[in-house]
Amino acid sequence: MEQSATDSPGEWMREVVARWESDLVRYARHLLGDAERARDVVQDTFLKLCQQDREQLDGHLTEWLFTVCRNGALDVRRKEQRMTTMTLDAVLESPGCEPQPDHTAEQRDSTEKVLSLLAELSANQQEVLRLKFHHGLSYREISSITGLSETNVGFLIHVGIKRLRERLEGFGLR
Repeated sequence: MEQSATDSPGEWMREVVARWESDLVRYARHLLGDAERARDVVQDTFLKLCQQDREQLDGHLTEWLFTVCRNGALDVRRKEQRMTTMTLDAVLESPGCEPQPDHTAEQRDSTEKVLSLLAELSANQQEVLRLKFHHGLSYREISSITGLSETNVGFLIHVGIKRLRERLEGFGLR
């Protein structure tokens, strides 16, 4: 998010929150399996952003936000000594993943099957696929957020998609 010389810190922060809050909440919710804890982590992320020098974030704000959010969510999981995995019900409850009212029963069944198959992938594959396709991040951004190499990110995405495609074809879906 580019900043102009006339942007006040308050205006810039409002723009950042407006642009990234919902994406970060969905991401943290995926990691934690709980919307309330996810909102807390995102709030902490924005509080930490307030303490950062804007100029140091130029060019990598997205990676910084997702990295701080991810680290906060992982800290919450460690503190609570719970390793939560996202279930199909949690995925279906998340914004953007709900079937639309005009979907046919067949489309809903297909969506549920894809989400179910996604839940069968490794946690790393699920995370990189969500960051790539749900949040539209580049391999470089995903690498920066997860601490994985860009090559590993690409491999996980490739293998994840291949596995989903094979499983879908096994169910007569494509």
